[in-house]
Amino acid sequence: MRIALLHYSAPPVVGGVESVLGHHARLMAEDGHAVRILAGRGAQTDSRIPFDLLPLANSRHPDILAAKAALDAGRLPDRFTALVSTLQGDLAQILSGVDVLIAHNVCSLHKNLPLTAALKQLVGQPAMPRQVLWHHDLAWTTPRYRAELHPGYPWDLLRMDWSGTTQVVVSELRQRELAELFDIPLERIQVIPNGVDATQFLKLEAQTVRFIAQLNLSVAAPLLLLPVRITPRKNIELALRILATLRQRFPAAAMVVTGPLGPHNPANRDYFENLISLRKDLGLADSAHFLAELSSEFLPDPVIADFYHLADALLLPSREEGFGIPVLEAGLTGVPVFCTDIPPLRDLAGEMGIYFSPDANPTQVADLILHRLSNDPIYRLRLRVRTQYTWERVYADQIAPLLKD
Repeated sequence: MRIALLHYSAPPVVGGVESVLGHHARLMAEDGHAVRILAGRGAQTDSRIPFDLLPLANSRHPDILAAKAALDAGRLPDRFTALVSTLQGDLAQILSGVDVLIAHNVCSLHKNLPLTAALKQLVGQPAMPRQVLWHHDLAWTTPRYRAELHPGYPWDLLRMDWSGTTQVVVSELRQRELAELFDIPLERIQVIPNGVDATQFLKLEAQTVRFIAQLNLSVAAPLLLLPVRITPRKNIELALRILATLRQRFPAAAMVVTGPLGPHNPANRDYFENLISLRKDLGLADSAHFLAELSSEFLPDPVIADFYHLADALLLPSREEGFGIPVLEAGLTGVPVFCTDIPPLRDLAGEMGIYFSPDANPTQVADLILHRLSNDPIYRLRLRVRTQYTWERVYADQIAPLLKD
């Protein structure tokens, strides 16, 4: 599909809407669409996404600023019609052959009313794309703008439902405001929230990102972390049984064991094979992950650190430890610690740890995890963001279907 995104400015110009537009364009390009960006300021920042400079789309263009000054005072400037005509012609040329135009804020704010009017003229014209009007802010419902808005054309363009267009807002508040402003049912307005780029925000390593994709960790809830070598004293078989029990209540629960086989004892190979067999018997092939199966190389510290930021809990079922560095690392990253009640780990975690016996009943430990996480607002918010508000999830669940309508 051929898609054009329009705003007053675009990346690398810094701004909230500009950032959203950039993420939308990237996700659409990754989904195989032919995407281009139209704006009055900006530049091409992605080789896959052409940038079309449309000078009069710039809200800071001298002619647009002069027109806005008159409009804010309630006067229709003499050059308004000419500006609209020029913009209409430029847009028609660029948009020829485009299937969908997504206009961000252009039809809800009064920053460039000639551009708004030009878009209105193109609605439904032959060879022009379907228009999706994406509203982040609404001039007519914002008190600080009211003195700059007046009855009649072109201000009324911002408070009418344009026939033949799709209305999108970023929140339920905006949906209610727009429905009241347009006097239309809520159902006529789609709510598609903004998202977060977890990879960028958490500064995840490229190798970590590959692991996430390979193991489908983005849907894990909760994700347990065992940053240990594969050796019998780590008691990993108990962790597998805990996970199997936990999945009866949390079907999306998963676990990652980051370490390689212990290097000094050949029996560790037999231990690992026993763990793989137990994993199969417990039905955990898609949820209990050993990174040693994906990489025979030593994993760098930044990758291990990434998993602390991704994990919802640290699980240490060790029978013995000399110290317990993972407890300290969990403390730095705010991850709750579920560990065996052995002196080194208790010395480090103190009353902040949640303890169990190395020979504990797996159901009892799963209940500890279930109780803590179910009552932890931090975990619940993390889960909500991961499952609803990453850009990838927003795109897959809501933007991609919108493009097909």
